[in-house]
This record gives sequence, structure tokens and C-alpha cells, in this order.
Amino acid sequence: MRRTLTQSLWLYCAVILTCAFLIFPVYWLVVTALSTSLELKQLPPHFWPDVVQWETLQKVLATRPIPLWLWNSTITALGAVLLSMVVSVLAGYSLSRFSVRGSHSLGLFILTAKMLPATLLVIPLFGIFRQVGLIGSLWSLIIAHATLIIPFSTWMLKGYFDTIPRELEQAAMVDGCSPMSAMVRVVLPVATPGLAATALYAFVLSWSDYAYARTFLTNEQNAWTANLGITTLKGEYVTDWNEVAAASLFVAAPIILIYLFLERFLVGGLTAGAEK
Repeated sequence: MRRTLTQSLWLYCAVILTCAFLIFPVYWLVVTALSTSLELKQLPPHFWPDVVQWETLQKVLATRPIPLWLWNSTITALGAVLLSMVVSVLAGYSLSRFSVRGSHSLGLFILTAKMLPATLLVIPLFGIFRQVGLIGSLWSLIIAHATLIIPFSTWMLKGYFDTIPRELEQAAMVDGCSPMSAMVRVVLPVATPGLAATALYAFVLSWSDYAYARTFLTNEQNAWTANLGITTLKGEYVTDWNEVAAASLFVAAPIILIYLFLERFLVGGLTAGAEK
């Protein structure tokens, strides 16, 4: 059924308004970072600074260890992704391929863990990490983030593995592969879009964490992640919001770049099940 000209115009208008609504917060973050404190207090607000203040970005980099915070966040996120993907692939594949008594209930139990709020796990995790001496270490964040990522990632991958025909593995085992070898050599290459989408979800969830970083890391600036470091820019009496926005730009830039390069994998991973 072909759309009429009026219907097409309404559709384009709706798409443009939706995109503008979604992009405006990012645009306003840029405007805030490049404006002076005086311009931010003026009414009506300025939708672009009279004079672009690039010095704000330089000041933030000079007064705060932003690159080190970004490095800590990167190490934490990559570690959490690696740990979560190893566990989620094995768990999701097992739930998809092995039909044993209680497997469905076990899967629901794993999914229920995702429904628990992160704040509910802070106290028991803090007690465990203190006993083993991980408080103040990035390892505590990697493990804590994995507890949040694994339940949903397991179900996400299970749904994708369900769409892959079992005949592929059976053919590989006829050729001499073991079940594990068939999974690694046959199933995982076919499941690349689903793996990429799950890894991207895990990376974003770990990168955006604040509660665990605030709880498990020490008061030393060199040990902080980016989200935790940004909070130190807020003053007790006066806050320079242009500096906060400038630091936020540095933190948001890696995620934006990752989405630009991996967006096709994300869309492919989320829609491949329906296509198959």
C-alpha cells in the first residue's frame, strides 16, 4: 500500500521532530560547555554562545585528570564486557541447546536477578570485596558490573542462539568436532551480530555506572572512573555548569563514537532473530 503525499509529509515531520527531541540534549550539552557562566544565567536562554569558549575545555583538562578517568572507565568497561560475555555465551548456549529438567525455571531465576535494583546488591558486594581486599580496586567494579550485565545478556544471547539451526552443529560434529568446538567454530561466527549487540549493551551499562564506583573506590582521584570524577566539579556553594558540561562531553564522546561505528551490528543483532 503506497502512502499519499500527505501521509508522507506527516511521517517525515514526525521523524524530524523525534530526532530533534532526541538530539537536543546533546546539542544543549555542547552549548553549555562552550558558553560563559553569565550566558547560562540569562533569560531568554542563548541557543548558541556569542563567543565560543574553547578555554573551558582546556581548563577542565588542565585542572582534572580527565584522560586518567577515561582510561579507568575504559579498563573497567572492557573487563566487565569480557567477563560477562564469557559467562553469558556459555550460559545462553546451555539454556538454548540443553533441555534438562528445571532448565526453564533456572532461566527465569537468572532473569529475575536482572530485576533486582543495583542498590540492593551494594551492601553484600561491599562486604565480600572488603573481605577479599578488593575495595579501591577496579576489579571490584568489573565484578560488580558483571553481576548486573550477565542476567540480561544471558537471555539476550539465548534468544539469538535459538534462531540458529541445530543442524549446523550436528553437521560439524559429524565432521569430527566436539560440542564445544562446534559452538566455537560454527555457532559463534554465525552469532556475530548478536554478540556485538550484547557486548555493546554491556559496555554502555558499565560505562554509565556511578553508584558502584562511588561505593567501591577510594577518595584518591587517580582511582576514579569518569562518571565519579565529574561529580567533583560540583561546588559546595557555586557550580560552574559550563565546566561540568565540558567534562561530560569528554565522557560522552567515546560512547557516541562507539555507536557510530557499531550501530549496524547493534541493529543487526536486535533484528536478526525476526529475520531468521
